[in-house]
Amino acid sequence: MDPTELLLVLGAGLVAGVMASTVGVASLVSFPTLVALGLPPVTANVSNTLGLVPGGLSGAYGYREELRAHPRLGWQILSCCVVGAAAGAALLLGLPPGVFEAVVPWLILFTCLLVGAQPWISAWLRRTHGDGTEPELRHHLSPTTTFFATVTGVYGGYFGAGAGVMMVAVLGLGTDLEFKVISGLRTLSLMVGNVVAGLIFVVVAEPAWDAVVLLAAGSVVGGYIGARVGRRIPDRLFRVLVVVAGVTAAITMM
Repeated sequence: MDPTELLLVLGAGLVAGVMASTVGVASLVSFPTLVALGLPPVTANVSNTLGLVPGGLSGAYGYREELRAHPRLGWQILSCCVVGAAAGAALLLGLPPGVFEAVVPWLILFTCLLVGAQPWISAWLRRTHGDGTEPELRHHLSPTTTFFATVTGVYGGYFGAGAGVMMVAVLGLGTDLEFKVISGLRTLSLMVGNVVAGLIFVVVAEPAWDAVVLLAAGSVVGGYIGARVGRRIPDRLFRVLVVVAGVTAAITMM
């Protein structure tokens, strides 16, 4: 890489780290940058996954207070994403490139709709509670939510673009947590998915290590910055930003 390309990848890592810890669409910036510099899509995806691991670690650390508030839920998310990401990484290496390219943008748009409509859907569910009493707050994963969290983990290990938006939709509908707590769990889930998939890729794939190192250097700073910013954004604004980022990601992938 020449100096300009080095700066581009480093900057992409920084921005991706910030976006991973806020709106959850890190790959919207970093993956296209690697492809634009000439890396084959699968190599770019593998390198992107590895390079964003430090950003996920620093982002999860930035949300440590939110994660400590619900340790059991954190472990449940960890378990779902470990299993899902391993399966997703295997699919990436075993299936032809671009198998889900036509479906992914529409899937992201659908989850954006769920994120935007989640307050109204949750309110409707509370009103239709059968015995007329106030339902107990859901601070754990039901079997249904566990299933969809694992499916999201599979997608994160396979490709990942928009996986953060999907996890926000799953946790927003399946739990009654504050949005900043959901953002912390979302950041944790993306980090775990990247770690598991990255370990597999190191063994069986050929990352572009120069790109990995540059993305890692940028993302570790961006991830922490994004978490500190994300903890202070009002829930309504945060939800709007997530939807806007998800729609942008979907449109750029069409």
